[in-house]
Amino acid sequence: MKLGDLSITYVELMARAAQTAGFDASHVMNQYELPAERWALPGHRVSIPRFLRVGHEVIRQGGITDLGLRMGALTSPSVLGLAGWLADSANNVRGACEALVRYELLASFNARGRSSFIVEAGKGKLCFYSISPYNAYNRFIVDMVLKGWASLLTHISGEDLVERVTIEFEAPAWQERYGHHFSCPVQFGAEQNAIVLKSGALEKLLLHRCASHHRWLLDMAEAELAKVKRGLSVSEQVARALSPMLEGCAPELAEVSRQFGKAPWTLKRMLAAENTNYQTVLDNTRRDLAIAYVRETDLAVGEIAYLTGFGSATAFQRAFKRWTGETPRQLRQSSV
Repeated sequence: MKLGDLSITYVELMARAAQTAGFDASHVMNQYELPAERWALPGHRVSIPRFLRVGHEVIRQGGITDLGLRMGALTSPSVLGLAGWLADSANNVRGACEALVRYELLASFNARGRSSFIVEAGKGKLCFYSISPYNAYNRFIVDMVLKGWASLLTHISGEDLVERVTIEFEAPAWQERYGHHFSCPVQFGAEQNAIVLKSGALEKLLLHRCASHHRWLLDMAEAELAKVKRGLSVSEQVARALSPMLEGCAPELAEVSRQFGKAPWTLKRMLAAENTNYQTVLDNTRRDLAIAYVRETDLAVGEIAYLTGFGSATAFQRAFKRWTGETPRQLRQSSV
């Protein structure tokens, strides 16, 4: 199972953001086999591990600590594809937020989770799933997403609608840069990554609202979403659903079945029709994610153990040796 991938448009966005800091990232892109000519390939995607490595290298070589914030500032409907265009043509901010979350999968997939939109006390909140443990490779992703949402909503509404920003990781050394990108309080070390909208923002009418165009895009997006889901077996859909839930423990079938809006026995029967069962899917998912984390990231064994649902590094290493015949360290060294 892959850790995830995202549209090639994000690579182009990164290069453009680097240019705003006076850094030509073309040699970094070429080093990772992502030259400019690949940016124009329709439907082309890049793996998340590779994207993280490219971003880290651009930050390191260009000294662009706020790369993610710069990428977010340049985010437009076209960067987000159908989700972005649907948000742009929606009637109001509520409709835009719903579109951004529902059709996120068309531009990016991450085994760690999916974004969400909730309303609390009349205020809208767009939440980006946790990608902890945070490190030099992934913090810029949170910056990119949160600033990107804020920029997009300003672009389509004509107003700055964000009341506050909350970020899970602790304040970085470049903390002052957030003040240049957000005109509202930014709280670090928070419980979730989110932008909270101002009171009344959800009913704000959008500048480019167009009912007929929105309906046309909606039909197109639903067809694309159905195509993605049709391409996945039930066991693959279950694997995608349970992956974000693997944090320090293994979820029960009942927990996963709620994600599908089905009774546990119904999901059990659907898996049986594919000659498999929940325990097998769970074991295979943990194994595949563990191998991907070891090969494609620099995470410590204890961190990978937590992310694949193990209560201890020892239990994880025993399972890993059973799965692969090697220790995590041995596999990582042989993959270099």
